[in-house]
Amino acid sequence: MQQKNQSETPEQVIRRRRNSVLERKEWIRLLFRILFLALLGWFLFSKVFFITQAKGNDMFPAIKDGDLVIGFRLQKDYVKDDVVVCMVDGNTHIGRIAARGSDRVMMDESGELQVNGTTQGGEIMYPTYAKDGLKYPLEIPEGEIFLLGDYRTRAKDSRDFGTVPMKDVKGKAITILRRQGL
Repeated sequence: MQQKNQSETPEQVIRRRRNSVLERKEWIRLLFRILFLALLGWFLFSKVFFITQAKGNDMFPAIKDGDLVIGFRLQKDYVKDDVVVCMVDGNTHIGRIAARGSDRVMMDESGELQVNGTTQGGEIMYPTYAKDGLKYPLEIPEGEIFLLGDYRTRAKDSRDFGTVPMKDVKGKAITILRRQGL
């Protein structure tokens, strides 16, 4: 049993106990808020968004080695030039969609890329040469994409591993956090 402090009035005892209960309630509220935020963060980054680190310079200069890529998982209808993250043979690859299902891809000796007879280029400063393994013109199967890295002369992309099924696409890159060379 607790000894009563003879000098405390009943009002002081009530106030002290009330403050103790209020302080305990504040701690419990804080713990619930922290738990809620942790669960919300877990849900958002396991179901809606993702973070991955770029390995290599396949997408140089847009994405450099070591950059963090934040992506959106819920988008499933990708268009040409979207930058996506996918899994191929257990490895994560980041690349730009050059062609989608039913498109025809052609590469010639001069480094020119054609999709459905139209020359592609835009902001890509490196020529696009065909690599051994695929025969051109290449018809992209429905439900698959043809992925190219921006650093065309050194990128490991669909020219190496073929077309990528849409089920292997993790999501669309929405922002990049530079880790070096700011």
